[in-house]
Amino acid sequence: MESPTLVVFDLAGIFVFAISGGLVAVRKQLDVFGVLVLAGTTGLGGGLLRDVLIGATPPAALLDWRYLLVPVVAGLLTFRFHPAVGRVERQVGVFDALGLALFCVTGALKALEFGLGPVPAALMGMVTAIGGGMLRDVLSDRVPVVFRGELYAIPALAGAGLAVAGEYLGLPVVVSAFAGGGVCLAWRWLAMWRQWQAPLPAGPASV
Repeated sequence: MESPTLVVFDLAGIFVFAISGGLVAVRKQLDVFGVLVLAGTTGLGGGLLRDVLIGATPPAALLDWRYLLVPVVAGLLTFRFHPAVGRVERQVGVFDALGLALFCVTGALKALEFGLGPVPAALMGMVTAIGGGMLRDVLSDRVPVVFRGELYAIPALAGAGLAVAGEYLGLPVVVSAFAGGGVCLAWRWLAMWRQWQAPLPAGPASV
């Protein structure tokens, strides 16, 4: 049974990730159904993948009505109140970073609850954090952010690892979650602001 604290963080992550998916859909000029599909895929994709991999089946998104309602509400709000076109890209990055931070923590902590060790749990946190965004980018015909040289998966792994470490040190789950999520969020926002990049191949690509 997932703890109430993790459920709150999970739903918050779904909401902000769904907004990022909805904003991408708006920028792509999709209709309301397309916005809802992209919002739902972005918000639920990582959690569904996590639950299947750790054996938490049926996934929480199919057992708890709140997991389906939250991305629908987020998608409709985004469709109705989306920002001006010129500001959309910046808003996508902000909400995407928030979702990344929340999901890296919930993915790692839920994996610990299901008996995974510290390293697999941290990896599962990263997978949870990047899964929905990757599906969003593929469906919207974009190269996934995680493959474009941006510091995305690495901050998620660091945040998940810190949350796992906090649990092993016996810290309250809220403290572990905020510490891990805060590190991930700060790192991701700094990378966006300073335009930090993950290492890329040197020189022209050969065929």
